[in-house]
Amino acid sequence: MKIIKTNSNFEREPLVRPFGFKGGYMHESWQTAAYLQNDSSQHSIGLGTQSVLWSDAAVFSSYSESGGNALMYTMLEHGLQLVKNKEFNSPIDLLDKIWPQVLTYGKAITRNPHLRETFALNALVALDNAAWLLYAKEKGISNFDGLIPAEFKPALAHHHRKIASIPLMSYAIPIDEIKRAVRAGYFFMKIKIGSPGDSDKMLEWDKARIEAIHKAIGSAETPYTKNGRLPYYFDANGRYPNKETLQRFLDHCKKIGAFDQIAIVEEPFPEDYEENVDDLGVRIAADESAHTEKDALKRIQMGYGAIALKAIAKTLSMTLKIAKVAYENNTPCFCADLTVNPILVEWNKNVAARLAPIPGMETGLLETNGHQNYRNWETMRSYHPFAQAKWTKAQKGVFDLDADYYEKSGGVFEASEHYEKMFE
Repeated sequence: MKIIKTNSNFEREPLVRPFGFKGGYMHESWQTAAYLQNDSSQHSIGLGTQSVLWSDAAVFSSYSESGGNALMYTMLEHGLQLVKNKEFNSPIDLLDKIWPQVLTYGKAITRNPHLRETFALNALVALDNAAWLLYAKEKGISNFDGLIPAEFKPALAHHHRKIASIPLMSYAIPIDEIKRAVRAGYFFMKIKIGSPGDSDKMLEWDKARIEAIHKAIGSAETPYTKNGRLPYYFDANGRYPNKETLQRFLDHCKKIGAFDQIAIVEEPFPEDYEENVDDLGVRIAADESAHTEKDALKRIQMGYGAIALKAIAKTLSMTLKIAKVAYENNTPCFCADLTVNPILVEWNKNVAARLAPIPGMETGLLETNGHQNYRNWETMRSYHPFAQAKWTKAQKGVFDLDADYYEKSGGVFEASEHYEKMFE
């Protein structure tokens, strides 16, 4: 299949409040769209959500927020120029050919020779999604199961009936709002740790924050875990300098009675901190440090006990490779969010629906926090081709995935009138 025409566009979506993590705060999120047309006059539009702070905090701190987003968007446009008039056999092959070139280009325009690989992958999500949709049209594929190449199917062989909807509790979320979420049925909490400041200040703030949260919701019960307790999912985004500092945090969790409820500690250390972590007594998960399947394998060999998959941040093509490596090494996976738009939630949900549950859980896991953070979330929901389908909204903390959901694959194969109009 040959790509003969490309185009791109974006929209800026404001957030409800400053969104704090990695010691910084973001105020808006750029929604990108990539258009591909093949030599059979078929076209597709893929979507992406940019997160400069998540993918490379050094770029976020070196430029204005809009400047960092503009640099990432320029990398998407560069990728589209690279694929124009190119033939490809599969989206995975296409991504393999271009993402190293886009990374090299990104290092030049950001003036950062150490630009993280995830920055380039985040930039290319819209292009990769468009390539998968164009490939599906060419091959007559109309559902997500049919889209998964044979070598990756064992890693995505489940069909969960229910998936836990994981809300995100960032630095600025009030305790009362966390309590309301639990009363509404949410039970798997993703809590940002690693607050701004030096390591001592960060640690003390984190200890106080978790103590307050545990006091507020620690006694709540849920039918979706094997022990009936509320699981905690802590995300440090690489802010803890070493195991000793994290151990002090974990010791405090033991002191206040929260330790046994820790299901996951995600990405606690900087990427270049390469110590074995299987002696900490909790499941450590890799997220942004698992840029590629090779990085994921390295983390698994270092004792990491889970991988956070992000088809909506690292491309579906790369995510399939990472999921395969994790499956072959008996390492559970779950899907984490990038505060993406409602249609991208469905791309992530399609992956989450097919992953084996992590130990101790009775459901699949999908973090989705756009409803908490976008000012215009309901307007964005209206762009979804099946906006009123019951599987688009969590009920009492879970998504119910019925036969209609699997038949429609969350609507990702359907054209969205809103995004089609962007390229008229």
